[in-house]
Amino acid sequence: MAIKFLYSFIAAAVSTTAVLVNAKASAPLRFAGVNIAGFDFGCGTDGTCVASGAVPPIHKLSGIDGLGQMQHFVKDGYNVFRLPVGWQYLTNDKMTGVLDATQFAKYNTLVSDCLSTGAYCEIDIHNYARYNGQIIGQGGPSNKIFAELWSNIASHWKNETKVIFGVMNEPHDIPNITAWAASVQSAVTAIRKAGAKTQMILLPGTDYTSAKTFVSSGSADALAKVKNPDGTFTNLIMDVHRYLDYDGSGTNAECVTNGIDDSWTPLATWLRANGRKAFNTETGGGNVESCVKYVSQEIAYQASQSDVILGYIGWAAGSFATNYVLSQVPSYSGTGWNDTLLVSMAMSPKINKLIATVA
Repeated sequence: MAIKFLYSFIAAAVSTTAVLVNAKASAPLRFAGVNIAGFDFGCGTDGTCVASGAVPPIHKLSGIDGLGQMQHFVKDGYNVFRLPVGWQYLTNDKMTGVLDATQFAKYNTLVSDCLSTGAYCEIDIHNYARYNGQIIGQGGPSNKIFAELWSNIASHWKNETKVIFGVMNEPHDIPNITAWAASVQSAVTAIRKAGAKTQMILLPGTDYTSAKTFVSSGSADALAKVKNPDGTFTNLIMDVHRYLDYDGSGTNAECVTNGIDDSWTPLATWLRANGRKAFNTETGGGNVESCVKYVSQEIAYQASQSDVILGYIGWAAGSFATNYVLSQVPSYSGTGWNDTLLVSMAMSPKINKLIATVA
């Protein structure tokens, strides 16, 4: 009886989604994806990462089949993967912009696996605007060192059009947002001057780059001033996150909101007024009825705003356990992959049909 009720509830949620986006069906979202986590394991929100804490989602290194997961997700219609990695992992625990050849080669295995699927692949430095507790450009690593890191990263993929550069995961408690925008500018300039002239670069604000406070925190206005070396804003995309639990932390299984009124509507209004676009690179919830309902509504609304919102990336698959509270890790039965409830009933493009086909 409980199972019958659950699937009746899910069917109603999916039907609601279809109604919400019917008027915008001709302009679907460009991207849907999943975070393939593991190289970021060992990192705390103070930017303290230990390279040995990483659990690479690479079968030969950890037994975790990240490639198999991505291949499965692509068959479901997904077309982008975010690949979090700690700064310390790439430099072997040295506060430098110089990449450690051995460590970088391991991370590059995951990026190469991602690219082999035909999807877009986001390089995400998962350090919360910090290195071992110190804020970049504000008492921590200098903008020069940060720029060197990004120059070396971008040099490797400068000719790969399907690589996206995620400048930094979830900055928070930034004392001076204008100074942070200057740090972001140093990374953008370095990426472009390294030869990666056309790829998307994602610009993150403070407050864990929350979509809810992206405008009110001053992040939007500060980051709007970040430019390419030629003075344009082409492919400089605002990076936002939104979780739908009661405190917006992404640590609770139940969802209580779709975030439309307090987050997505104000953000879309600002984006449209300023001629900019945003990408929701972390969202999700528990594998429960409430999250199927609210995440379906969130995605449907984003699709109705597809002129300014590029898409969504779920958190998270990769090296997480299948019982992790926000797990989107598909389980392998021996004959194939099986999606979690939230993926199979809300986030999968095969189900919501809100994603464009990307060449």
